[in-house]
Amino acid sequence: MKFQPRHPWVISPQDAIKIQRELQSEVVRSNEIGNVSHVAGVDVGFEAGQACAAAAVLNFPSLDLAGYALSRKPVTFPYVPGLLSFREAPAVLEALENLSIIPDLILCDGQGIAHPRRFGIACHIGVLTGIATIGVAKTRLTGIHREVGNEKGDWVPLTDGNETLGAVLRTRKNIKPIYVSIGHKIDLETAIAYVLDSTTRYRLPETTRWAHRLASLKHPDSSIS
Repeated sequence: MKFQPRHPWVISPQDAIKIQRELQSEVVRSNEIGNVSHVAGVDVGFEAGQACAAAAVLNFPSLDLAGYALSRKPVTFPYVPGLLSFREAPAVLEALENLSIIPDLILCDGQGIAHPRRFGIACHIGVLTGIATIGVAKTRLTGIHREVGNEKGDWVPLTDGNETLGAVLRTRKNIKPIYVSIGHKIDLETAIAYVLDSTTRYRLPETTRWAHRLASLKHPDSSIS
């Protein structure tokens, strides 16, 4: 698959914020997702000034690896909180373009609308690809929440005033929760269900675990068993 560019990536942080505000209105917060037979995870590592991205596609609901693709691109944007996508998305998009299997849903290692401008990397990837996405983050970027229960599947809303930004979700008993939010073409309850269905005995979904492993390997074709 090939994605048409919507904007440049080599820009100033001020222009990046402007792009986020312009594209935020295109985020779809309701379900436009059909039958899901393949879920993907994307993750990015950094080495010697390059972003090393992996896109891992898993059969759903079995969660066995169906395929993957990699990309290495020079880093052209500084680390700025809230502007993660401008640093990581160029490599992620190239990895997605290299896939032989088009996923029905992408779980992104980062925020969706649980973002100061309601446009985290999951929203950005979703809007640019047209594929349904979920933000699955290990830490909170914005919003407040009450204490979440200790059982797997327990969750509480992540809020900002009267707005629900996402869910603080316990994916493993007595283990630190994760932060789930809408990326694109999905609602929050459905996003939570897919994250839980993509999670086995670990804190993070298998999509994220596979993508992280592939993005971290020096020679990923040598062994993915």
